[in-house]
Amino acid sequence: MATEVVLPKLGFSMNEGVLAEWLVADGGEVKEGEPLFALESDKSTQEVEAPCSGTLKIIKETGETYPVGTVLAEIS
Repeated sequence: MATEVVLPKLGFSMNEGVLAEWLVADGGEVKEGEPLFALESDKSTQEVEAPCSGTLKIIKETGETYPVGTVLAEIS
């Protein structure tokens, strides 16, 4: 079963963010807790960690703005 990687809410007033960079390539192996992608919000850029270990399947492209809760990728 795949685990969805969603755009997290990093601050109280955050409604959307820019997917700045994938730190793991599509089809790459990820380990739980390792940096997975960089997310730009109004105030900062932060690395977001992988919620689990497995193989990454990227769904959304970098450089775009997405609302909080958008499924960005799956890990299976």
